[in-house]
Amino acid sequence: MSTTQPLVSVRGLINRFGDQVVHENLDLDIQRGEITAIVGGSGTGKSVLLRSIVGLHQPNAGDIRIFGRSLTTLSAEERSAQEQRFGILFQRGALFTSLTVLENTALPLMEHAGLPRSDAGYLARMKLALVGLPPNACDKYPDELSGGMIKRAALARALALDPEILFLDEPTAGLDPIAAAAFDQLTLTLRDALGLTVFLVTHDLDTLYSICDRVAVLANKQVLVTDNIETVANTDNPWIREYFHGPRGRAARKAAEKLKEKS
Repeated sequence: MSTTQPLVSVRGLINRFGDQVVHENLDLDIQRGEITAIVGGSGTGKSVLLRSIVGLHQPNAGDIRIFGRSLTTLSAEERSAQEQRFGILFQRGALFTSLTVLENTALPLMEHAGLPRSDAGYLARMKLALVGLPPNACDKYPDELSGGMIKRAALARALALDPEILFLDEPTAGLDPIAAAAFDQLTLTLRDALGLTVFLVTHDLDTLYSICDRVAVLANKQVLVTDNIETVANTDNPWIREYFHGPRGRAARKAAEKLKEKS
């Protein structure tokens, strides 16, 4: 357990939708510089948790602090400045279909950083190159891109303002195994090169074994355990045993072990 102050601290989180209680007194810490994944069964509120942390969903109760400050206590100007310190990649990319890839990536630079179109376009091209997109992708529209290219374009937009923390919602969902593995390695490379902290929602066991420093398991409306994957996988819980020790879990673990042997 890290003794440093967490970059994100969630305490006593409660989320309800009508009579349905999704989270009840949920606690979670995200440590600086680490890749932390949240996993859990369908309906456990993984994406709701992410949206609560970044301020897109207002919880019923609880305290959420990012960089030591709660978004709810900040003025509008302070909150805007705080939000620019993190980037978000939504599950389906959420790119504006009427804008090109370059325009999508440049938009935050013009809206939040106040850059003129030419400067924003120059920096946007750098971000798109950073995530591995070729120059000819810049002038394409989202509906002209493959699923993997959409994810990378959305990632470039999330990186536009040089965030300190990245929030990724199901980043490999819908990708074939090769594209998913490439995106995982891109995430790891960017974390190491840019000193990012990454929090991701996923169900992809390959992602968990190949790039994550910590895994948090969401069940029974709370985070049951947060630790390295070996410790989490050996936690005595029925869902955890089925998830990590089933056929897919065993295959992902063996693949990760082989990859480590090659490196």
